[in-house]
Amino acid sequence: MENKEVRKKVFETIILLLKTSFVAGVIVLLLRGFLFIPVEVTGQSMESTLMQSDLIIMERFSTIKRFDVVVIRLKDAETLVKRVIGLPGDSIKFQDNQLYVNDQKVKEPFLANNLKNYHQQAPFTNDFTLETVIGKTHLDEGEYFVLGDNRPYSRDSRLFGVVHEEDILGKGLFVYYPFQDMKWLRRF
Repeated sequence: MENKEVRKKVFETIILLLKTSFVAGVIVLLLRGFLFIPVEVTGQSMESTLMQSDLIIMERFSTIKRFDVVVIRLKDAETLVKRVIGLPGDSIKFQDNQLYVNDQKVKEPFLANNLKNYHQQAPFTNDFTLETVIGKTHLDEGEYFVLGDNRPYSRDSRLFGVVHEEDILGKGLFVYYPFQDMKWLRRF
């Protein structure tokens, strides 16, 4: 009699574990597939903020703000990680390594380390205006201007133009690999 009860309890425990594992698996798949998506960084355009092969978590549910790190998809289906510099309605200009948004100087604190280690004769960010890059003075509704943090080696809006809202896959939140480089992607 006791043997049957023990077997029944073991069986019930196994069923409970299976049910719990199934529910946990479904939750993980939903979170990973729809809310928090892993993305691999390719190239050197976001150094020293993000390095080649870093793995980041991207989210899709919050509003894009200036200086957010975003994951974008270009028309050729290439996926890139860049930083938002210009928002809809903005006018953007760089002069003497200084960012101007709507004719106001704007600091880029995330570039401090890059600028400190940059010893080339050429400027870190070449001078340009939005008009010289995309042919108009202001970004339209749903348009964003993105740059890499490693400006001399970045392929970004200066080359491929504005990024449309529907081409922004999400916002980078967290570097989770390599483990020694785990960090939140700071909001500035």
